[in-house]
Amino acid sequence: MKSIIKPYTQPAFLICVAVLAIAGTSKEIVIEWSGAHLRKRALPLKKHLAMLDTSALAPYEVIKKHEIASKDVIEQLGTDEYIQMELLDTEADEFSRVRYCSLFITYYTGHLDQVPHVPEECYVGGGSQRVGTESVSVDVKGLVRVPAVGSGDESANESGVARRIDAKYVVFIGQGSNIWQTHSRYGVLYFFKTNGDYAGSRTEARAIMGKNLFGKYSYFSKVEWKFYGGGLGGTVFPDKAEAISASAKLLSVVLPIMETEYWPDWVSEDIDS
Repeated sequence: MKSIIKPYTQPAFLICVAVLAIAGTSKEIVIEWSGAHLRKRALPLKKHLAMLDTSALAPYEVIKKHEIASKDVIEQLGTDEYIQMELLDTEADEFSRVRYCSLFITYYTGHLDQVPHVPEECYVGGGSQRVGTESVSVDVKGLVRVPAVGSGDESANESGVARRIDAKYVVFIGQGSNIWQTHSRYGVLYFFKTNGDYAGSRTEARAIMGKNLFGKYSYFSKVEWKFYGGGLGGTVFPDKAEAISASAKLLSVVLPIMETEYWPDWVSEDIDS
């Protein structure tokens, strides 16, 4: 028995244990002393997403709102701050492939898990097959660029000038669809608003949050949408060019509302300091 315990009582082993203990404690002290915040505080929205004034979305009309009744689904989603709805573009042609849109906006803050959900995983988990992913850009009007503190970027966009927003365009085919049937493919687009800036991917969103070492707060919001139409043969979907063009119109309505009425004002709250 003594032979088993003996190695753990040797000076060299005891010194190593002491050094590791001191190092662990010192790390926490140094982080606290430096002013860094590894655990972020929750930053609430200006208004709950469920309070969205749908009349402000013209020319889009909300034809259906989805409410998640299952607590298990809400738990998997990771937030109860969301709005999910089906929109009708009242200006679109009756048989337009972008006449309808599924819009899903979620908001996360005060979470340790950074950006857990993206369509590449969620849709595949639902039975669809991903056949392509690429980065795209959408020109959005009505946005005023508010520079991050210390960025040196003092530029601002007038309401009539488009600002380019990067996004992901992911193409899926539904369960049981033939991969060679192009009409069965559908595209889903998404991006993030993260700590006052836009991110075109989960990696970019995580990088933005990672730079916010000394900030007390952190948040991200995902905006996800999919266009479709009702043709003679059933549901039809737009190609990439149609989807991007329709996205510019949609986001020029939705994003100014989100920026002014819902998402936190990252600069005016002085939350970076």
